[in-house]
Amino acid sequence: MQIIDGKKLAKEIRDQIATEVEELKTSRDITPGLAVVLVGDDPASHAYVKMKAKACKEAGIYSITHEMPASISQSEIEETILMMNKNPNIDGILVQLPLPSHIDTTKILELIDPKKDVDGFHAYNFGRLMTGLDGFVPCTPLGVMEMLKAYNIDPKGKDACVVGASNIVGKPMAALLLNAFATVDICHIYTKDLAEHTKRADILVVGVGKAGLITEEMVKEGAIVIDIGINRLEDGTLVGDVDYETVAPKCSYITPVPGGVGPMTIAMLLKNTLKAAKERA
Repeated sequence: MQIIDGKKLAKEIRDQIATEVEELKTSRDITPGLAVVLVGDDPASHAYVKMKAKACKEAGIYSITHEMPASISQSEIEETILMMNKNPNIDGILVQLPLPSHIDTTKILELIDPKKDVDGFHAYNFGRLMTGLDGFVPCTPLGVMEMLKAYNIDPKGKDACVVGASNIVGKPMAALLLNAFATVDICHIYTKDLAEHTKRADILVVGVGKAGLITEEMVKEGAIVIDIGINRLEDGTLVGDVDYETVAPKCSYITPVPGGVGPMTIAMLLKNTLKAAKERA
């Protein structure tokens, strides 16, 4: 069993991004810029945004956060996004989710200029992903593919199972694996017998936010297990969706939580922002 060290890999990628950012500043006088929209006072959202801002600073990327109260109107958020769409110094726009219930999240995300959609949530970029065309890919699934590549794991011809069918993780993850010529099975809350699907998987990717969902008997010997879930137990411990202690011995590769996919997500946000800056007209 080999642990896939997302923390170490993310550091290497971020160092490379910092080098490329410096080259872009020197060669084209362009400083990549990322704007974040943060609505409300959710502690987790504020923590994530703070981490993203720190990572941007370390990579030489300019970042700004538009903090808004939870009571803000739909039109006020829309005005801010339209302003950022027109700002030539902003290459990437990120709306921290979830938004308050009175806000139409889909409308907000689709208002972002697809060329600045560094989260890869716009229908335009999702459509390009589904058809195998270049565009912005959601950061977490993109990070998983980078991990597989770094550890010389080729999905081609392998049976893959993605547990979780969200627009942010599950669906784009399945599309990326399919584009890499894996045979992909997608499971969700209404799947009848989850274990029947997970036991067949050479590559098992889990991201639903339920601690201990995947147990030892649900994983086949030698499987590659990617745990995207992040759950905080009552004692404050962070764990994934996979019962790590019992599942790990059966795996050929497995990601830990924390220190697995999480750091890669932020690294991919920086990578997407750099990509947007390079493609600046």
